[in-house]
Amino acid sequence: MKPLVAIVGRPNVGKSTFFNRLLGHRRAIVDDTPGVTRDRNYADITRFEKPFILIDTGGFEPVTENRLLQQMREQSRLAIDEADVIIFMMDARSGLTPADIEVAGMLRKVKKPVFYVVNKVDGEKLENDSMEFYSLGVDQLYTISAEHNRGVIDLVENIIEVFPPADAADAEQNVTRIAVVGRPNVGKSSLVNRLLGYERVVANPTAGTTRDSVDTPFVCNKKPYVLIDTAGIRRKGKTTEKLEKYSVCDALRSIEKADVVLMVIDAEEGVTEQDERIAGYIHEAGKGCVFVINKWDVLEKDNATLGIYIDKIRTGFKYLAYAPIVCVSAKTGQRTGKIITTVDAVMEQFCKRVSTSELVQVFNEATDAHHAPLSHGRRVKFYFATQVATRPPAFVIFTNQPENIHYSYERYLINKFREAFGFDGVPLRIMFRGRDKTSTSSRAKSAGSRT
Repeated sequence: MKPLVAIVGRPNVGKSTFFNRLLGHRRAIVDDTPGVTRDRNYADITRFEKPFILIDTGGFEPVTENRLLQQMREQSRLAIDEADVIIFMMDARSGLTPADIEVAGMLRKVKKPVFYVVNKVDGEKLENDSMEFYSLGVDQLYTISAEHNRGVIDLVENIIEVFPPADAADAEQNVTRIAVVGRPNVGKSSLVNRLLGYERVVANPTAGTTRDSVDTPFVCNKKPYVLIDTAGIRRKGKTTEKLEKYSVCDALRSIEKADVVLMVIDAEEGVTEQDERIAGYIHEAGKGCVFVINKWDVLEKDNATLGIYIDKIRTGFKYLAYAPIVCVSAKTGQRTGKIITTVDAVMEQFCKRVSTSELVQVFNEATDAHHAPLSHGRRVKFYFATQVATRPPAFVIFTNQPENIHYSYERYLINKFREAFGFDGVPLRIMFRGRDKTSTSSRAKSAGSRT
């Protein structure tokens, strides 16, 4: 599981600018108006030696009339509860404030790495002025300018040093982690209880009963699993309650730490825009996915119902066209036995590694049968293909024009890989690199959406 790094601090201290700097492009909204970040903003940071998840906790402020200090406390509590590493960001131009002092006092009690960062240090005078922040009683301050990239890399390198060793999770490599996600009140907790065979979590018709993710180890057919029941993910405009803000963060992190995600959909309500958003999170995280259509028992059906429903799923989730679909009733147990069988099939593909010789043979046959379109009048040449990762399967293709591979040809290659190697139930990632191995295309895709 990737470490989670949370940025906390007063509004307008530069958290979103720092977030965008580490991400490598503008994603968070940046504005001089305090409190511009209104909703969750998280990202996979993969540009450095060790990948991690970065969260700008400014987005978790409840939309209330509460005073600033109360909002600061909530942000800090979120970081304390959720993060592995905390970045406490302050503003050199504003100087040390009472809010900074109170939050620093709270963070000193935290038994997690906390990095005290003074942002907007753009010159020698501000560097000298920032010394006042040592009155917080901290051993080390990091003075940076997120806007001008001053001191940022040194800070990140120090943060990475406190991450747990990469092999810390090796003991869990044989455990399949299954996250159960979906909108509130679609039957996630009932499904978890049905799969486990006992009432592990509270199941209640009131939407939002589950507030925190619950991890439950279990064994089925002599195979170990961990089942994660998550809080329902509501639409952005509906997450004004501070507890629901935390629930959204928790559910999203559960997707990140899972191998396979059960995307639960209410058969009566059908596919909604929020279902599509949640599925988008799964797709972006590159996880295996199984669509679980719950409450199938209460749906009025005829011979065409199943086919119509599958068409709706495939139309609504084109980027997850590879994901298998299981129609169940958590209440009666109808077809719930198929879920673990389907998860096992997805997991087998998720961890599958193709030999280089087999991959090269299929790759050469594909490129010989259908040449890549010319790019700016130049022929696209391919040199080599290799699988570089599993969970999900990821491939690197070396070419003379890594940035100019046409979308349709990328999809063609992915379809060939799926057909040849049985990757019909998991996302695939594909990256194009120059022959010198340094010019990696930015178009690394969760290529499952392209089939």
